Amino acid sequence: MAGDLILRLLIWFLLTADFSWINIFLGIHIAILLPLGYKSPGALDDWLSVLGKIIVAIPLAYIEAFDIILRPHHYEDVVLERVEERRTPGLIFLDIFLITFTPKTIVLRYREDGCYEVHRVCRRKSP
Repeated sequence: MAGDLILRLLIWFLLTADFSWINIFLGIHIAILLPLGYKSPGALDDWLSVLGKIIVAIPLAYIEAFDIILRPHHYEDVVLERVEERRTPGLIFLDIFLITFTPKTIVLRYREDGCYEVHRVCRRKSP
């Protein structure tokens, strides 16, 4: 808890670049009033795996864009992709962003039963 408050106060000082008494007073109160974040036990592993997926998604987006340009995709379909277990709202947002980042797919909606509806374009008709 104290580490979180110190980190928030440090960020406050970096943002404001002002060490006057009133700014220190405001920074301490804002650091205390901000709600504490939700922490799950495996969140760091999940965040690191998403970071790896982001690194892979950037070149994949370029490959898919050139593929669509060179070989037109005339078919499309909607598929359901299951959300991984223990996903925080931030990780769900990143999952949706990664799916939508590539040119061939876009998330239509997140369903409450734990699935994404994903629209895809493809070269051949799905069976």
